[in-house]
Amino acid sequence: MSFGPDLTEKLARARADLRMGVPIVFAEGALVFAAETLDAARLADLRSLGSADLVITNWRAETLKVAAYDGDLARIKLPPDVSLSWVRGIADPSDDLRNPLKGPLKAERGGNCALHRAAIHIAKAARLLPSALVLLLSDPERFAQSNDLTLLSASAIDTERLSPMEPIIAARLPLEVSEAGRLHIFRPDDGAEEHYAIEIGRPNRDAPVLSRLHSACFTGDLLGSLKCDCGPQLRGALAQMGEEGNGVLLYLNQEGRGIGLANKMRAYSLQEQGFDTVEANHRLGFEDDERDFRIGAEILRRMGFSSVRLLTNNPAKVARMEECGIKVTERVPLKVGENRHNHHYLATKAKKSGHLL
Repeated sequence: MSFGPDLTEKLARARADLRMGVPIVFAEGALVFAAETLDAARLADLRSLGSADLVITNWRAETLKVAAYDGDLARIKLPPDVSLSWVRGIADPSDDLRNPLKGPLKAERGGNCALHRAAIHIAKAARLLPSALVLLLSDPERFAQSNDLTLLSASAIDTERLSPMEPIIAARLPLEVSEAGRLHIFRPDDGAEEHYAIEIGRPNRDAPVLSRLHSACFTGDLLGSLKCDCGPQLRGALAQMGEEGNGVLLYLNQEGRGIGLANKMRAYSLQEQGFDTVEANHRLGFEDDERDFRIGAEILRRMGFSSVRLLTNNPAKVARMEECGIKVTERVPLKVGENRHNHHYLATKAKKSGHLL
């Protein structure tokens, strides 16, 4: 009998630890801090243990003019007199224009960077800036035990694994667009955010269902932000489903193209400095789009659907659905919500992300 956490549960614990500023230990031999939540006291303790690396993604390295010898990341050796403000200045681009000279910075080359890559992946999964401090350890198990730290294998951080979506509950929910509404709640087994499916009417499981994969947008959906077209798309999609009498809208908790609300606001702040939406993501160290549309395909399957008429302007969503085994019989355009505040944003989505606007 064992009441201890399995690997999936340890990953959830590790994400929570990093968000609070507590380091974790990789069983393969590394102490890992998230750069964003590191504090001065723990940085001093880290310096006393030996030489550590500050790991950033290739996108952040490109902004800082650092060679990413490891391809998708760069390892920067912490200077002996490193300060917390220096660490944060490398990880966070918010002050780049005021203080453009961060260096000289020199990336390490050679050696195995698998643990550094795993550190970046788990920082992203924790919805933190994609930057981590990594110190190699000779006896990781003893170090973790003596400091009461979460110990897990870096190999457990599998970015290709999709957490199973378990249906939790569904209940009738009359809506403005249709009194025949029903809300389904799905929960992943890894402790991450729940996702929702709004079912309109009683769609035939044997026919293509009018469907939309809608990523959560607190600013647009709830506050009526004019910086994006998310709110109008949400309401437009539901209205169209109400008119047809059937449909399924998947509300996926992947705020800010999968980087989380805090990082999305960081991107907005960079946009105020003159960068477009893609450039802002890159300066933060993220990809153009960090979302996982397999979640939507999995939920559709769990609800009994195998084909859809997809409400989207994004051809990538169509491709992802097809790759995941959901047949897209029709791409249904959803062109709403353009205004003088988001015109440049929409133009960038069309030019750089292939949206059909």
